[in-house]
Amino acid sequence: MNSLPKYVASRTLQEPLEWNATLLRGDPAEEVGTLKQQPGQDILIYGSCELVRTLLEHNLVDELRLIVHPILLGRGKRLLDDVDRSSLTLTECQVTEKGVVTLTYQVGSP
Repeated sequence: MNSLPKYVASRTLQEPLEWNATLLRGDPAEEVGTLKQQPGQDILIYGSCELVRTLLEHNLVDELRLIVHPILLGRGKRLLDDVDRSSLTLTECQVTEKGVVTLTYQVGSP
């Protein structure tokens, strides 16, 4: 993981970053669209509900993997509130012994 290129979408951070990462400048959807055009491996996003929603709105997500931990925290942000869920097709579901569930969805037209 340390050797992989990392990109950070932030409105508040400025370069240089303290870790091995590049700050995305400008519109995150445009920046990720440019990254997707380049050869290389998959682009992964950890956290950032707002960024995932933005990329879904701009059709920049091919696959969505949700890892659900059995922890009750109360209220929080809803990831798929404004997303057309009819464009999500469940392709895989895995459950660990501890009850963690990984859901894999293909994103696109049904």
